[in-house]
Amino acid sequence: MAFDPQQAGAQVATAYQRHTGAILIGALIGLFSGGFVGLLLGGFVGYMISRALKGAISKVNPQMLFFKATFSLMGRIAKSDGRVTEDEIQFARAVMAQMRLDELRRKEAIEHFTRGKDEDFDLEAELRPLAILLRHRPNVKLMFVEIQLQAAMADGEISAAERQVLERMFRALELGNVNVEEILARVKAQRDFYRHGQSGVDPQTLLKDAYAVLGVAPDASDAEVKKAYRRQMSQHHPDKLVSRGLPEEMQELAKEKSQEIQAAYERIKSSRR
Repeated sequence: MAFDPQQAGAQVATAYQRHTGAILIGALIGLFSGGFVGLLLGGFVGYMISRALKGAISKVNPQMLFFKATFSLMGRIAKSDGRVTEDEIQFARAVMAQMRLDELRRKEAIEHFTRGKDEDFDLEAELRPLAILLRHRPNVKLMFVEIQLQAAMADGEISAAERQVLERMFRALELGNVNVEEILARVKAQRDFYRHGQSGVDPQTLLKDAYAVLGVAPDASDAEVKKAYRRQMSQHHPDKLVSRGLPEEMQELAKEKSQEIQAAYERIKSSRR
């Protein structure tokens, strides 16, 4: 691959932004102990130490692991059937926008997405530490799965290649006792409920979507509907999810899901009055 000075410069700038403090401290120590050569060497040593420490922290920090795995898995899913569509790119951009990422975090998200598209991307190795940390945090794990299912549906339906990637993800996250088809149906219903609400379809279609969002049948009792609603709200409560490892930037995603669940419940209640 030919050397690209512009890309190399951008990578150096990003590395400096991420490790500025350590580089400056190392450079100052090197300057006082070894002059100009010491300044360069100290800055480099500071950078290496900072990178190693951040790498170690990311391996035990669920929020960092969640952020990294979210976008790398999106990239893997998007590329699984041979090419990344514009709809899939737009979905990734929409998630970044909802998270209100600053320029640096946006670059990191894009880097993770790009890395996920590589043929040698090791999905199981990427998810193994996250699976361990989320073993006793089922609601955070559920949020991760829902985001990836939405990514797989970004261009309409889930292809056979995308389903294979998702099945590998389910196994890696140890989702053996979870009804994946039920989660998938709910995510589809949330998508339809939102789209139909925006397009102004007939009330009966919206009501059907609302029941599917809560995962209950139209003939469910009021008590069953209320129980399903409370369970879903508890699973997607933004503050609870952040306290259990969801990155703070993703709080808006959880809020949006909670609002959709609330809207679905209100529509069902209104129809039963």
